[in-house]
Amino acid sequence: MSQDPQSAKPVPDEETIELATKLFNCARIGDTETFREYLPKGLPPNLCNQKGDSLVMLASYHGHVETTRVLLEHGADPEMRNDHGQNPLAGAAYKGNLPMVKLLLAHGAKVDGCSPDGKTALMFAAMFNHVDIVDFLLANGANPQATESRGMTARDLAQAMGAEDTAARLAS
Repeated sequence: MSQDPQSAKPVPDEETIELATKLFNCARIGDTETFREYLPKGLPPNLCNQKGDSLVMLASYHGHVETTRVLLEHGADPEMRNDHGQNPLAGAAYKGNLPMVKLLLAHGAKVDGCSPDGKTALMFAAMFNHVDIVDFLLANGANPQATESRGMTARDLAQAMGAEDTAARLAS
């Protein structure tokens, strides 16, 4: 690595940029074997790209349970947020991926962790009518009365999005 003379920050060389690009792509496509190879050799499990997306954020958002599991087992932080304040659990709830939600919670994700606007994973699951995830999050302590920045609960958000099944579930 060289150093940028104006900012005094290290500037990665071409080879480092190439490797980082490969690793972020491996997270996106779920290339678990690459992480099984690189993590024991010292790859930082919380490596982030220029948007602040961690390897876990990318692997979990794209639905790669085994890749996410390997990263978490090597110390990746399930609560690491990107530059927009988004967390992996909310992404998994939004995508409707119950196995991923279970995995992230089992590895320490906070059930009521929220984005900067106050939205929780329960709210995302409710808005997109993912009843199974709403049920699982509630069974694991999610607060149905939590409100986001405009004062709306998961039920309010579900109703606003026309997600009848989750709105009804949250009403009971």
